[in-house]
Amino acid sequence: MLEQKFAEILGSLSFDEEVLDWIRGALLQIHVDETRFREEALGRLRADYDRLQRRIDAMYVDKLDGKVGDRFFDQKSAEWREEQQAIKRALEGHERANQSYMEDGVRLLELASRASKLFQQQPASEKRRVLDFVLSNCTWKDGELTPVFRQPFDIIADGAAVCGALTTAGTPFDALSQSKLPWQDSNLRPSG
Repeated sequence: MLEQKFAEILGSLSFDEEVLDWIRGALLQIHVDETRFREEALGRLRADYDRLQRRIDAMYVDKLDGKVGDRFFDQKSAEWREEQQAIKRALEGHERANQSYMEDGVRLLELASRASKLFQQQPASEKRRVLDFVLSNCTWKDGELTPVFRQPFDIIADGAAVCGALTTAGTPFDALSQSKLPWQDSNLRPSG
């Protein structure tokens, strides 16, 4: 009985194929938007870095021509080089940004949608590992098991519940695309 209850709880993470396709499309759009944002940010950072380098170069020429003193040159060039180092760190952060999050997100949703079926096919030792991975601090009171999902499964469960409620209520699927799901804001970017 308890095993069946856990299978039902894991089943609450599932989406139907139409919703999964819609989510895949939304994640792809997010990926496109994030890539464009990252490229724009990289361009701005490179331009700022180059601007500072031109300043240092021009001031060095002024130093050689005697228009700028050594002390002022050393002070300003050190300041601008610090700014360049901060820009380099920001550039590296953007370049290291995980671009596979979209694929990972889709795989996670697909896995969550199959969690109940996979759970039922596992030996007892693996079932325990699956439950430990997905759930945290469940409670049993008055014969009722109350699940507490770990992140990001809590968000997936909330999203599946919203989609399930809308489709159960007979809401046309295109209304799903207009509804605000718990993991997105108006720009289709992941929230917090």
